Amino acid sequence: MAHAYTPGLKVTEGMIIEKERRLPLEGEVLVQAGTTVKAEDVVAKADLPGNVQLVNVANLLSIPPEESAEYMLKPVGETVSKDEIIATTKGIFGLFKSQARSPIDGTIESVSDVTGQVILREPPVPVEVKAYTDGTVTETVPNEGVTVETYGTYIQGIFGVGGETIGNLTIVAASPSDELSAEQILPEHRDNILVGGSLVTTEAIQKAIQHGVKGIIAGGIDDADLRELLGYELGVAITGSEEIGITIVITEGFGSIAMAEQTFTLLKAREGMKTSINGATQIRAGVVRPEIVIPLLSETTESTPDTVDGASEGVLEVGSSVRIIREPYFGQLGRVTELPVALQNLETEAQVRVLRVELNDGQQTTLPRANVETIEK
Repeated sequence: MAHAYTPGLKVTEGMIIEKERRLPLEGEVLVQAGTTVKAEDVVAKADLPGNVQLVNVANLLSIPPEESAEYMLKPVGETVSKDEIIATTKGIFGLFKSQARSPIDGTIESVSDVTGQVILREPPVPVEVKAYTDGTVTETVPNEGVTVETYGTYIQGIFGVGGETIGNLTIVAASPSDELSAEQILPEHRDNILVGGSLVTTEAIQKAIQHGVKGIIAGGIDDADLRELLGYELGVAITGSEEIGITIVITEGFGSIAMAEQTFTLLKAREGMKTSINGATQIRAGVVRPEIVIPLLSETTESTPDTVDGASEGVLEVGSSVRIIREPYFGQLGRVTELPVALQNLETEAQVRVLRVELNDGQQTTLPRANVETIEK
């Protein structure tokens, strides 16, 4: 059977999910392999060195740089408070003293006898890495982090903003083609992750933030609404670090696009369950997809046959489910019916490999293979 490889989008009812949880620098791993963890559990922590501040003691005291250490009131390594005097001259008869004060709470890190500069370092910033999903620790890397494994539903989106968050899944839209409006978001949705249909607007997102909603999953978002929400135009860099008070995962694309029936039905079947989402997205080399993880801890890999075989990821073959990612059929779903081997001419006179797709409405069309992505079930 003819087949090819193309970027894939996972919408999987049940699979083994492995998440690496790593610290940005060496620290302490708090759990051991085999430990069962909750999504909210801290599995590793570290102290990020604080920022440094420079105080030119030689200039402030009008002394030669090489004498700076002699006028310090505390040695290197000692802690100091903001506005505390760290160096002073003796003055004349105890009067007319020159003083240097600390601009921060921190620690004296060094005193230079060349420049007369004192380096003060702010207190370390604690960094904690959480498990992100309920599961079991299968591997630990000393001083770095762990791997958490779970069995559950895994869905990838097209685009997202905001980082990792956890909440119970609540279906708000009645159908995958319904718009998520501000009126549908209620105070009782606090700490939940809401599922809309075809579109989420700025008004709905802002109301969700006001009510303490953790996240929103929807089919589409308008580019202008996104720009208004963020306050700037997104470039090609990775998203996920936005501090807007909510995480958003878009499953289909920009504009009003109904959420895929398969995705909506799967999310509806998981309503009320603890869900982890991450809006981090990168469309350049090293693609990063926003994701939805719903652990099914009562299930076992032996009793569910839908475990994903990594070797088949991205395989495009006759019968594969695909989403079209370019106009004029952007956002539509279909099934591959034919994979011609010979190159075919496009209107642009370029020669490319194509495929035949039967859309969900029964229409048949021929498209360049680069215009689709597989939906891995």
